[in-house]
Amino acid sequence: MTTDQITLFVIFAAVMVLMLWGKWRYDIVAFAGLIAGVLTGIVPAGEAFSGFANPATMTVALILVVTAGLQRAGVVAMLTRLLSGAKRSIPAHVAIMGGVGAFISGFMNNVAALAILMPIDIQTARKAGRSPALTLMPLAFATILGGMTTLIGTPPNLLVSQFREGETGEGFKMFDFLPVGGAVAIAGVAFIALIGWRLIPRRDDDKSGDSREALRDYVAQLVLPESSGAVGKSLGDIVDAASNVTILAVERAGTRYYRTSRMIVLHAGDRLIIEASPDAMEEFRTDLGLAYPETAEGETEGDSRRARLDAGGRVLVEAVVPQRSRLIGRRGDRLFRGHEVDGMLLGILREGLTLREKLNTKRIRHGDVLLLLLPEDGMAAALDPRDLMALEGSATQVTKEHRLWAALLIFAGAIALTSMGILTMPIALSVVLLLFVLGKVLSPEELYDHIDWPIIVLLGAMIPLGMALETTGGSALIASGLERLTSGYPPWVALSLLMIATMFMSDVLNNNATTILAAPVSIDLANQIGVNPDAFLMGVAVSASCAFLTPIGHQNNTLILGPGGYRFGDYWRLGLPLEIIVMLVSVPLLLIFFPL
Repeated sequence: MTTDQITLFVIFAAVMVLMLWGKWRYDIVAFAGLIAGVLTGIVPAGEAFSGFANPATMTVALILVVTAGLQRAGVVAMLTRLLSGAKRSIPAHVAIMGGVGAFISGFMNNVAALAILMPIDIQTARKAGRSPALTLMPLAFATILGGMTTLIGTPPNLLVSQFREGETGEGFKMFDFLPVGGAVAIAGVAFIALIGWRLIPRRDDDKSGDSREALRDYVAQLVLPESSGAVGKSLGDIVDAASNVTILAVERAGTRYYRTSRMIVLHAGDRLIIEASPDAMEEFRTDLGLAYPETAEGETEGDSRRARLDAGGRVLVEAVVPQRSRLIGRRGDRLFRGHEVDGMLLGILREGLTLREKLNTKRIRHGDVLLLLLPEDGMAAALDPRDLMALEGSATQVTKEHRLWAALLIFAGAIALTSMGILTMPIALSVVLLLFVLGKVLSPEELYDHIDWPIIVLLGAMIPLGMALETTGGSALIASGLERLTSGYPPWVALSLLMIATMFMSDVLNNNATTILAAPVSIDLANQIGVNPDAFLMGVAVSASCAFLTPIGHQNNTLILGPGGYRFGDYWRLGLPLEIIVMLVSVPLLLIFFPL
């Protein structure tokens, strides 16, 4: 073992220990490891930041932004309408949600896929009167499994493809992962739906189903357009179906019918009066295809104004009226008169109480918290700090449903061009991003807000260290040890041992870091045994994604920890048998589709 190899292994060991310790964020640890590699001469100074220019890093960043565009265009609303069903049995619910989660995870970042479906799952559990703990973990695991099916489904697949391109000159194509990854996903989701969810511990003191943060609720009005799914239904049907909002009344031609008038049939143009938090309000609006009022109550809605507002994006913002605001004393329906802003007051909180009646005639007071509907390009003008102070983190993006099919067609076209080899994945996603901006699905100002920068720093820092593992001969040294350990056994034994070791690392480390460590080892191991490295690389891609034993192995596992009320030791009960199933299914298929 050379001095360079010893130094590199010490750096990797320190990085792994510090990541496991968790005192410092993983991106800081990885970046410190990179700098240590440069200072010790393991990583050439000229190559120190090459990881940030790597196509895999760029692709991950682009996927996060494109996924945000799909969400903004109404994918969440469409899925909610299709998937909500509180009366389904748990196995049926897990099978449907898990199947959809696995499918969409193949075409978007699996963290984003879980972020889309998790609110739907929690709402369904609340409607069914059960704890979301029984279904959140199955959903998270299903989205992880689905990421194995395509090139863009999860970062480990992109990284493995990048290593193959460095070895053979050509990376994996879009659907090269599907034969093995698809079978693993189907087997995994079937196991979770039929048996796995039953392995999740049930606790008598579990309150996770009811544990919601204290949110600010407002009374606001929503309009029923002709296209709304609520048109033709009775008020009682809508009241019964609403889970996270309170429907107070429906207003028609100046007459208000309260929620006790259950037999009232809703018509286009009616206004539903509801009480909800901003997020719940937007979610309810998109579920039923409702619209925010474009004018104050009693005014005539102008087509030109509606078209102008539809052309751009809108945001729900909560703002406090400061002591010397020029808005104090102004009526609610004249809040933005004299301003060149198409903003509207939707709700008022005053001294901790929600104002419910005749908001448009209320006079604004110091200390009021206002719920405002503002155009994205007019936020700066509306939120003059002398008059209104926006609450930190209170902005809720309004879904642009009219962009839904255009956004989906653009994305599907990019996937098709990539699958046919006409465009590379980074270029195709770049085209999608530009079209999303030109089509006003996303605004230029919000593009960088959707990138998970710690993940980008982690990849950019770890890729040069992974390359150093190859250039110093470290990966060959590890491969030699595995080759000696499995000497005299069939090659599939070495493949299985490599996958088990990768799974273990992925359960305690970030899956991207695990892939960067294991991919060069898999290539060297295959070369030393004298077999095709494709099966070994694919084995790394599958096993690096199988982080099911701990809440720290994958971001999806961490996301459900609080909402599901899980403990650290709950994950392995479902995760261990699932990892065994993954091994039993994937190893034979790897040997069939990627012959050694």
